[in-house]
This record gives sequence, structure tokens and C-alpha cells, in this order.
Amino acid sequence: MDSFLVGLIGSGIGPSLSPPLHEQEAVHHGLHYVYRLLDIDRVGGDVGELVRTARRFGYDGLNVTHPCKQAVIPYLDELSPDARMLGAVNTVVFDGERAIGHNTDWAGFAESFARGLPDAPTHRIVQLGAGGAGAAVAHALLTMGADQITVVDTDPARAPALTGELAARFGAGRARHAGPAGLPELLAEADGLVHATPTGMAHHPGMPLPAELLHPGLWVADIVYRPLETELLKQARALGCRTLDGGGMVVFQAVHAFRLFTGREPDAERMLAHLTDLVAV
Repeated sequence: MDSFLVGLIGSGIGPSLSPPLHEQEAVHHGLHYVYRLLDIDRVGGDVGELVRTARRFGYDGLNVTHPCKQAVIPYLDELSPDARMLGAVNTVVFDGERAIGHNTDWAGFAESFARGLPDAPTHRIVQLGAGGAGAAVAHALLTMGADQITVVDTDPARAPALTGELAARFGAGRARHAGPAGLPELLAEADGLVHATPTGMAHHPGMPLPAELLHPGLWVADIVYRPLETELLKQARALGCRTLDGGGMVVFQAVHAFRLFTGREPDAERMLAHLTDLVAV
């Protein structure tokens, strides 16, 4: 029986469903598969030390989540084209002496969006968050044909940096940035809102923006999946907005990561069904 040892590096990851998602899919492939949580808040040490320790202890790979998707890059030997382009890593594969960073987030979000909001208008989109996940989500939306994305972040340097990269990749008119003070006007004219910050997670409860800025003409997508119904999605649904939770993204990025770790072809529909069972518990 082939064996795999995999971990997740991040902060506040106790509620993560990645371990059972991966391990249950591995059962169907006849694999001995162990998935460990390496929470930087509990085990201590910096990201680089965790990567070195995982390699030393024989891990086959790592998933990487908030707030480590960009911080992990200096400690890797190589980046896939996607990870290099996005400047963010959510999957690390140990290949002999090399630690290779990949990004499966953007494809995961693209597949989730196409499935959950297949005919949603994408002329003007407002995105909250310009971190590693935000870079992946914005790239996915522009790749799928969104006309314009305005990125808003509380860090005044991050949104301009991300939109500069997006504009260089997709064209100057398709990505711009704004401060939080501009949200009322932006959302009044937007087709959709994408939330790509940790707010709403179990360890970061609350709303990422005032609820009164939402309106029924918006679709609202959240990348948070634990809980699936964040306060943002709850408020949006109450107004009649079309919504997309983070469950699809976490499953589809896991599908790609599982393939990278094992070389086996996972069953996305089976993993989606398993996520449904997990969140119902």
C-alpha cells in the first residue's frame, strides 16, 4: 500500500476540513494517507522552519493557508508557473531534495464560480482582499473574462501592488484599486462582490464591510468555508442576493493538490459530497 504524509501550515486551522477531505478520498484509492495540521499559533516557529522540519521528517507535501501563502515562498526551491505568476503558494510538493510551490487556489475558485454562479454578470466586480487568496481569485475572474475588478484592502500598499500585477497581465483597464472609503459608490454600481479576507472564519468572526452596503442587485461570493454560511452570506441571502460559499473552492483546490501529492486522479464529485457530509456534522 502506498503511503503519504501531508500537512497544512497556517494560523487558526483547527476547524479545517482538509484532513478528512484528503484522507477520505485516499481511502477510495487504497492509499495510507495521513494529513496533519501544523498550526503556527500552536507549534511555534516560523514558516521556513516548518517547511524544513516537514521535509526532514519525510512529508510528501504541504498545503499552505492564511497567513503563509506569500511568506512561504523564500523557503522553496522552485515555483510552478502559476505560483510564480501569482506570487502565492498554497501547495508544496517535496520532490527529492526540492520543495516545489504550486498554486491550486485560482483554478479551484474558477471551477467553483463556473459551477455555482454560471451566468453571473462580471462587468464590474469589487473584491475585498489583496493577499495570497485575493491574488488567486482576481486572476481566476479575469481569466474567466471579467471586464473589470476593483480591489480594496485595508493595507494601503497591497491593493495597488496586486492591481499593478493584474494590469500588466490582463491590460490596464481591467484592474484597479480603491480604499475602503470608496466602497459605497463602488458597490452601488457593481455586479458582484468577492470576499477574499479571513473575516468570517471561525477565528475571525464578523462582517468585512457594513451590511447596509449590500443590495439585491449584487451577487456575493465568499472564499471562507468554515462556516459555510458566513455572516456576509447570511446578510446577502436575506436581501435576495445570489451567493456562492467557499465550499466549492476548498474542494476543487484540494482536488488539484491531491493529484500533485499522489499522482492519482481524485473524484471531484465524491469530494464535494464528502464536504457536504462533513459540514452537516
